[in-house]
Amino acid sequence: MGAPRRNRSKFEKPKERWNLERIKNDTELIEQYGLKNMKELWKAQSELSRIRGNARELLSGSSSQFEGAKGQIVGRLSRLGIISSNSAIDSLLDLKPSALLERRLQTVVFRKGLARSIKQARQLTVHGFISINGKRVNKPGFIVDSQLEKFVGYYKPISITPIKKETTETVEVAVVAEPEKAPKAEKAAPAEAK
Repeated sequence: MGAPRRNRSKFEKPKERWNLERIKNDTELIEQYGLKNMKELWKAQSELSRIRGNARELLSGSSSQFEGAKGQIVGRLSRLGIISSNSAIDSLLDLKPSALLERRLQTVVFRKGLARSIKQARQLTVHGFISINGKRVNKPGFIVDSQLEKFVGYYKPISITPIKKETTETVEVAVVAEPEKAPKAEKAAPAEAK
């Protein structure tokens, strides 16, 4: 039967876990892209770190391996829509986590206008209202290819009304003083008949 597979984490935690500046930057990204927690951001950062590491290895390696591997890496990232197809391998070193987070299904649904907010895009995805090319996809972290992006739509019919703009007018209410009421006289309890 074999040994059970060991589950390994798909991300690396930051070395400086309690650095206030890093926490603020990560929190801004989480708010902007509607991520559930830091773990989802760390997955994107780890994937980006892996891509940068491969690019650094190619830039320091021999020229015979360089062209084939360069074509594979740049081809894959251009299919995903992260970089353009004629980008240099040096441009991979400048990628930010937002480039990868823009390709998540949750973000694509929001950018296409299928949801009113980034949080609602996540909810629609998780609850099974979103499909890609007619197939239901309920993972908000699914990376959408640039070719598949045009096939993102609703799986079930749903009515999403646009957000109503709130009026900023303030209504002034006049407070009218009530006339003072005289205190009520206490009624005497009737005498019990014996």
